[in-house]
Amino acid sequence: MTALAHETLEAVMPKVATPPSDLDDVLWQAWKAMELPEGYHAEIVSHGQIANRLRDKLVVFLAPGEFVARQDMNVIHKRKVWIPDLFIALEDAEEHITEDGLGIDASAVRLIAEVVSPGRDSLERDRSRKRRACARAGIPTYLIIDDFDGHGTVSVLTGPVGSEARYASEVRMPYGTEVIIPEGPAKGFVIDESVTGALRTS
Repeated sequence: MTALAHETLEAVMPKVATPPSDLDDVLWQAWKAMELPEGYHAEIVSHGQIANRLRDKLVVFLAPGEFVARQDMNVIHKRKVWIPDLFIALEDAEEHITEDGLGIDASAVRLIAEVVSPGRDSLERDRSRKRRACARAGIPTYLIIDDFDGHGTVSVLTGPVGSEARYASEVRMPYGTEVIIPEGPAKGFVIDESVTGALRTS
């Protein structure tokens, strides 16, 4: 999931002649006043913490090589666009930026990671729709960190079968168990409680 809170609030708020100097304050007050379901604030924080811990550790792991971990960029495959929580691509990937400059072509991406967000649509998107889209695009590794699967699970999918929009291999382990990326530039990278946090008890 990628949340663009500022842009979302601007889109739903009525268009009024608010002086630019006051707009940020208006948006900030609206954001703080939003009534979210019980526990949702904690889930937003948890999502961000996991994604950032994963990126920080991958940056160190990948440092000696030619690949890097990136966030907040469009990944594009045949007019399909995703904004992954994190992806790994060649550091020097200028030739893979799409002609219109809107994002990076999926052919340059070696791993996509999604931290599952709460809500039925988010769950279905990260677990199913993006999974199929990444397999169809030939993304070699799709990583799912899922706070909402039992007490939390990590799944590593490899071997994309593009014509069938599926992955040939899947390893799915509960939080608290070390999961190792088996191939690609992140081969040997360990996902454990230092990334996911402890096993969820509720």
